Amino acid sequence: MPKDHPTPNYQQRDFKELLEPDRRGDISSLRRDWRKLVEEDLPNAARDRHWPVLEDHCFARILLDCTVGQPWRTAIKPPAWRNASRHVLKDAIDLGKACLSGEADLTAMNRTSLSMRGKL
Repeated sequence: MPKDHPTPNYQQRDFKELLEPDRRGDISSLRRDWRKLVEEDLPNAARDRHWPVLEDHCFARILLDCTVGQPWRTAIKPPAWRNASRHVLKDAIDLGKACLSGEADLTAMNRTSLSMRGKL
């Protein structure tokens, strides 16, 4: 039985620092990994699964909302792939990979994201 979602525990860290874009080093490979995950890997996998979403922007919404614990646009300036910190991107990528492997429940995460947005 997959977990609802292994949401990162930001209470243990400085939340504001995590949301600041990382200016210390090159995170272009993380950005490429993020875009491939939400634009290709998850939509392709959705064709064979009973996921409630199929579009890339929906996968991005779910992963980012569940990673930052709020609607992502309240914490990250769009576009998220360019403005999210290294920590947020890595945690969101890990969450997406957990969905692909069956370790996280994308349907439950979608409900969590929609609930955060007052859309349930």
